Amino acid sequence: MRIKATLSDSELPRQWYNLAADLPGTPNPPLAPDGSPLKPEQLSALFPEPLIEQEVSSDRWIDIPQEVLEILARWRPTPLVRARNLEKALGTPARIYYKNESLSPAGSHKPNTAVPQAYYNKITGTKRLTTETGAGQWGSALAFASAQFGLECQVFMVRSSYEKKPYRKVMMQTWGASCTPSPSQLTRAGRAVLAEHSDSPGSLGIAISEAVEAALEDRTGKTHYALGSVLNHVMLHQTVIGLEAKRQLALFGEKVPDTIIACVGGGSNFAGLSFPFVKDKIDGANIDIVPVEPASCPSMTKGLFAYDYGDTAGMTPLLAMYTLGHDFMPSPSHAGGLRYHGMAPLVSHAARHGLLRPVSVPQLECFSAAVLFARTEGIIVAPETSHAVAQVIREAIQAREEQKEKVILFGLSGHGLLDLQGYEEYFAGELGDLSLSEEELARSLASLPKAGPAK
Repeated sequence: MRIKATLSDSELPRQWYNLAADLPGTPNPPLAPDGSPLKPEQLSALFPEPLIEQEVSSDRWIDIPQEVLEILARWRPTPLVRARNLEKALGTPARIYYKNESLSPAGSHKPNTAVPQAYYNKITGTKRLTTETGAGQWGSALAFASAQFGLECQVFMVRSSYEKKPYRKVMMQTWGASCTPSPSQLTRAGRAVLAEHSDSPGSLGIAISEAVEAALEDRTGKTHYALGSVLNHVMLHQTVIGLEAKRQLALFGEKVPDTIIACVGGGSNFAGLSFPFVKDKIDGANIDIVPVEPASCPSMTKGLFAYDYGDTAGMTPLLAMYTLGHDFMPSPSHAGGLRYHGMAPLVSHAARHGLLRPVSVPQLECFSAAVLFARTEGIIVAPETSHAVAQVIREAIQAREEQKEKVILFGLSGHGLLDLQGYEEYFAGELGDLSLSEEELARSLASLPKAGPAK
């Protein structure tokens, strides 16, 4: 009885898959502040040339450098595990599999892109990286990756998470990075927010503004910005997850999964697992691909598809995406990594063409699902990951009620061993369901820039 499928080191993917080569239609281009299509060279102040080339590439396959492969091979390929105990507890005929990304040094999928980003910056002369982080997963990953290549790293961490997850800060410090709660007094963007809301819990949009400003302030050009989600090159790097999963499902004797589920905030974890399968769906496969977001920050299920800034201060290019408005201030839920106002353009484009079925799940249902998963499968998942688990349970119960066999594949994006305050508050009855009112949504969407419609 097979419990898990593992691959050898030699089976680690040697190329990334680029969904942009196969999507129907033409994705809306990023826009400069004046509304004209962004030129690749306009990104050079933030990113090294190899990453800019990947950002605009339409090549289907892009080679992974050997130096990157050697670091990824420390924990990759990650196992695909069948959740037999969860199946038994639910009494479902569904076969449930999870891709366990919690085994990386940072405990999540984030190093899959942090390592190549640090590598490309190193070989092009960058000395220092700035970034933002929500729950701390991305900040930890970039701190780890920067240490591997001898780069300095400055992380702006959303204040609500900074206060609730102190050991993420310690992880970053251990790998040599600095970690500052955002909004901060270090940047004009941070000071502007604090001047208006001195007790602001922060948001990923604000932290992005601070990190971008900190990079641009270095006139030597030796500081670059690194982003853990949203952009095309980040989605690209994460596809090692889905490429491995395809091979591993075959070892279980499975062909194409019926349902693929992953939590989604900016989109990288979801894209990493699903994009290789989205290609199959484009080619005619019958797969239900489900991105799961928090009910308190429902960019895909309640937001608009429009051009918007990727940050609060409006320092980034305009991106065509599902958005709640760059001024949106999400509730300080424990799923800090999903508290982002927008969605990756490639994920948004796929959803616009009916290739995805987005859903949202409330906080209490997520923690309940996470506890059941821990008591059956043994892994305490991150609050972000709990959204995927909650949707898996919904799908498995539906399969039980319909007495229908189906194959469910989901992404276990990270462990929750540094997120135990959320579990503690759940057990104490101190958590509630956070929702977004129509009034809040309308107020936030009113901030959308007048950039013309996204098609």
